[in-house]
Parts: sequence; structure tokens; C-alpha cells
Amino acid sequence: MFFLAAEKKINSENDHNILLNHIYIGEYKLSIVKEEKKKPYLLELLGLSIDPVMEGRRIKVLVSKLGLDGHDRGAKVVARALKDAGFDVVYLGVHQTPENVVNTAIEEDVDIIGVSILSGSHIELAQDLMKLLKEKKVDYIPVFMGGIIPPQDVPILKKIGIKEVFGPGTPLKTIIEKVYEMAVKKRQLEKQLGKR
Repeated sequence: MFFLAAEKKINSENDHNILLNHIYIGEYKLSIVKEEKKKPYLLELLGLSIDPVMEGRRIKVLVSKLGLDGHDRGAKVVARALKDAGFDVVYLGVHQTPENVVNTAIEEDVDIIGVSILSGSHIELAQDLMKLLKEKKVDYIPVFMGGIIPPQDVPILKKIGIKEVFGPGTPLKTIIEKVYEMAVKKRQLEKQLGKR
């Protein structure tokens, strides 16, 4: 990847606009600078030594809000953190159905699905989601869930097939590490099943 660098220090937005004007009329010498491959900044900030690119493919995560709940701040924070950690992220947004999540997961060839539910219908929606994944023969795609989940419901969700449940206050470092681990296991399973 390449970007242009000008031989002038930019100190303000006004300097930036002046510089752009000078660049367009050719007053400043431009040079092409090769951008070095850097570790995603959030991985460096959190001290994580994972590589979200496996076998030439970046780990791809689908993040969505299931059901009628429209509060998506937590889902957006997780989606952004995963993106800043170097993952490919498909964010579906609010008011999604299990059918739409599964169909998008298949179309986008994702490695992992993350859903957020704050409405209290997490068990029913998890059952519907896992049933559809099984019907479409993609139940090897791991699913994690976030939101307001009572602790007594976590074992029920795991029995249904949800791999991880992240409640409020779960550190982003933990979420990134667990998502990475689940994606690695999924890719290994794909190989065993002959899917790749």
C-alpha cells in the first residue's frame, strides 16, 4: 500500500488545505513512501500477539442485533474493536432476524457470528439461530453472544450451542482473544470437514 507524503509539516486544518492547494498546482515536491506492514494498533495497545490473518485470509466476523431491541452501542463498540484489531467485520445493525443473520453469514463466508440481545429474548432467539445454522449445514460457525444475560441463563445458552457469552463490562481484550480462539478452531474444523 502506498500513500503520498509532502515535504511540509502540517500543523492545522488550514495548513492542510493550503498544502492540498499547493500539491494540486505542483508547488511541493511529492514522494511516494512505502507503508510498512504494521500490527493493528489495538492489538499493540492491548499487548496481544495474535494475527487476524490466517492462511492469507483475514478472520471475518459478523456482528448483529437480533430481535426488536434497538440499543446497539455495545454491538458497535465490539464491532469497532474487532475491526481495529485487524479483523474483517460485517455489521448488520439492529432489528435482524435469525434468518437474515444466517443467510448473511453464508453469503459473506464469515468465520464467526456475534449477536447482541438486550430484550430478554436471548434463549428463544439463540435456539432459532442455532436451529437455522444446523438446517443450512453451517453449524460449525461459532456464535458468541453479548448483552444483558442473567448468569443463570449462560449454561442454557451454552447447551443450545452458543460458544461464549460476554456480559456488560467484559474487557475488549478478552473478547478479541476469545473471538480469535473460536475462529482458529473453526478454521481447523473446516479443514477436517473438507470445507476449504
